[in-house]
Amino acid sequence: MRIIFAGTPEFAEQALAALITVGHEIVLVLTQPDRPAGRGMHLQASAVKKLAQAHGISVYQPERLKDPATHAPIRAACDNFGAEIMVVAAYGLILPQAVLDIPPRGCLNIHASLLPRWRGAAPIHRAIEAGDASTGITIMQMDAGLDTGAMLLQESVDISADDTTGSLHNKLARVGGNLIVNALAQIDTLTPTLQPNAGVTYATKISKTEAQLDWSEAAEILARKIRAFNPFPGATFNLDGEPVKVWRAETLGESGKPEHAPGQLLTTDRKAIDVACGQGTLRLLELQSPGGRRVTSTNWLNAKQLRHH
Repeated sequence: MRIIFAGTPEFAEQALAALITVGHEIVLVLTQPDRPAGRGMHLQASAVKKLAQAHGISVYQPERLKDPATHAPIRAACDNFGAEIMVVAAYGLILPQAVLDIPPRGCLNIHASLLPRWRGAAPIHRAIEAGDASTGITIMQMDAGLDTGAMLLQESVDISADDTTGSLHNKLARVGGNLIVNALAQIDTLTPTLQPNAGVTYATKISKTEAQLDWSEAAEILARKIRAFNPFPGATFNLDGEPVKVWRAETLGESGKPEHAPGQLLTTDRKAIDVACGQGTLRLLELQSPGGRRVTSTNWLNAKQLRHH
């Protein structure tokens, strides 16, 4: 098919690569404008833009799509170059109804959850944070609502006990690429299924303020947050006025004792850092001080010379 593709990060790049590999003709790619990134804060092209340019595909980077004048390249891709359908994956801009109406066969979205659970911006983070046993990919027809369109295909993916948002993202990106290829291969025979009203949840965008660990919460909840906020924004606690990031942790079997106040250090025996929580104990395994590298708790302790108290 001739396709318009809209997407920005690595998740979307894998879908675009899958479409190119099986021989679809990508007429136009929409992606977010280049953004400052890295130490020098130089403008960086998105993963999708880099792949599109490597394949000689036209790239369009509007700041937003509210103004009808910004729709002209999309209209031209359909009217002049025969694009039939738009595929959208983690694009990051809202598509108004006027844009959704341009492609003759509509717009399909690759969403990283089993809808209607986790509609919205951060479905991978929220699934881990909530302790879900599984999640998946939904291919859906786009409408003006927030991930409310009719579903065409779904595939489930198990969430393992040590999955982070980073590792689960990579699994889902592969599934998303395969599933959109399958959907387009049988586009004429797939029956759209309306999303049920039961089970709707919203995956709100991640804010950096959420990443501050609150030791009064249960160790199990904190352990899930640490996995959910890896790699972004990174879970933190404050020590001597500095934020320390926690990249890996595990819960310990005991339930925690009443005499241990939340946040109290229980052991720092050069092998582990155990912290009392509202319920249970959290063992910190991998840490990062400001300006430092990610290191094991042993190496971090050696650098910090923390006293047991």
